[in-house]
Amino acid sequence: MTLIVNEIFHSIQGESIYSGRPCIFVRLTGCNLRCTYCDTRYAYEEGVEMEIAEIIRRVAAYNCRLVEITGGEPLLQTETPLLILGLLENGYEVMMETNGSLDISKVDPRCVKIVDIKCPSSHASEKNNLENLKSLNPKDQIKFVIGNRTDYVYAKKTMALNPPDFPEDHILFSPISGKMPPEDLAEWILKDNLNVRLHLQIHKIIWPDREKGV
Repeated sequence: MTLIVNEIFHSIQGESIYSGRPCIFVRLTGCNLRCTYCDTRYAYEEGVEMEIAEIIRRVAAYNCRLVEITGGEPLLQTETPLLILGLLENGYEVMMETNGSLDISKVDPRCVKIVDIKCPSSHASEKNNLENLKSLNPKDQIKFVIGNRTDYVYAKKTMALNPPDFPEDHILFSPISGKMPPEDLAEWILKDNLNVRLHLQIHKIIWPDREKGV
C-alpha cells in the first residue's frame, strides 16, 4: 500500500488550535483545487511513491508524537485513511488538514480533521462539500481563509450550518497573508462579538523566507 509523498518534515504547528507545538508533517502530493492564495503549489505534482510502513518509519525517526497529514489534498489518495489508521495504532496524535471538497467520513474519528472551507476570494467556494459539517465531532476544527469583507460575511453565514454541539472556539478565521490586514479582521470579529479564533500562520512569522518544510 503506497502513497505519493511530497515531503516529510519536523516543524512548529502553525495552522490549528495546536499552534506552537512541535509537529511532524506528512505532505501528500496532489490537489483538486487551485486556490488563488495557495502557498504549496509545489505539492500539486511533485512527490515520490512510498509504502505506508516506510512513511511511519520516517515519522518515528523524529521522536515527536503529534503528526499532521496535509497536502495538497490528502483525501485525493485512497490509501490516506489507512496511513492515518496506522499512525493512530502506533500511538500518535494525528491531524488531517483537508480542503473540504471531499468526504471526510471515511477518516477514523480519532483523527482531528481540520476542514478548510473555501471563501469566495479563493475562487473555489463552489467546491465546498458542506455535507462534511455533519461528520464533524467536537474535537475537529474548521478554518476559513479570509481575504476581504465578502469572505468574512460568507464565513459568518456558513458557521450557522455547524452542528449545534460544535465549539465556536474551534473555528479559525485566518487572514490571507499580504492581502487581508489582520487588524481589520480582528476589529470585525470584536465588533460582531464572534467567539472564533483569529488565527495567524505563526510558521510564516518564524520563517518568513522559507517556502518548504514549514
